[in-house]
Amino acid sequence: MKFLIIQTAFLGDVILATSVVEKLRQKFHSAEIDFLLRQGNEDVLEKHPFIREVIVLDKRKDKLRNLLSIAEKVRSKKYDFVINLQRFGSSGFIAWRSGAKEKIGFGKNPFSFCYTTKVKHRIGTGLHETERNHELIKQLTDTVPAMPKLYPTEKDRQTVTEQYGLLPDGYACIAPASVWHTKQFPKEKWMELTSALQHIPICLIGGQNDIKLCEEIKTNTPGAQVHVFAGKLSLLQTAALMKNARMNYVNDSAPLHMASAMNAPVTGIFCSTVPAFGFGPLSDNSNVVETREKLDCRPCGLHGHPICPKGHFKCAHTISIKDILNV
Repeated sequence: MKFLIIQTAFLGDVILATSVVEKLRQKFHSAEIDFLLRQGNEDVLEKHPFIREVIVLDKRKDKLRNLLSIAEKVRSKKYDFVINLQRFGSSGFIAWRSGAKEKIGFGKNPFSFCYTTKVKHRIGTGLHETERNHELIKQLTDTVPAMPKLYPTEKDRQTVTEQYGLLPDGYACIAPASVWHTKQFPKEKWMELTSALQHIPICLIGGQNDIKLCEEIKTNTPGAQVHVFAGKLSLLQTAALMKNARMNYVNDSAPLHMASAMNAPVTGIFCSTVPAFGFGPLSDNSNVVETREKLDCRPCGLHGHPICPKGHFKCAHTISIKDILNV
């Protein structure tokens, strides 16, 4: 039996989609499972034990040509099931062209007319994203969703050990950046938290684009034991680092879902968004911190904004560092 899972959104969405991989593997032990994602996210599924092939769609240039090429490649694979977790037209087009016997996806997709199974997409009800995704496959499996899961290799773990091997026992990770500004705890608040945690080493994590922010936090908290790992570790190496942290402090963003997939301790700081959207933490040791103020403007959107629509960003600035430390 051959499956294709499509999730061409952001990194966090791909990580959460691994719960579908886990569930299909539990039910169909010999199934061949492929995964289609957008370029830039493929490293997180490197050497995944349950994924046969990762198919990469380049959305950044020659988008139409690349889309047509990927659609023909998918069609040539002759999948039994195509499961589309994405609601945008490009992923629906690929599903439509796939020729799969069963095409499953959310009704909001403009190509949902071609689906053999169509599921209503519900958001804002408290249903977690893993539960929403599971609704697409529950008729094939059962009613209980699996946890998302990542698989750092032994080499990834060894690399991380070399990077932080000189740190004393017990450290915390902070992932200060987010794609969306109003999802990102302000830089000054991260500095305040880092200063409060100066009794343990702090690992600042993120990608190449986050190095400047992490260096600023380090420079402005001179009394703390801060180590900048942003841009130095791969996605799976970062996951391995987070796994053994005393606590991971993150925004409502991909590192939160990375912690869930590693069952690592995590404190998610929600600024403009709310856990009811379905993107809260899933780890055994999970915490959510939000403003205590009743703001009629919060939440201001599902994904956040480049700037606060009201100009005051109270949903972030009124979050207490004491609340973060006391979870």
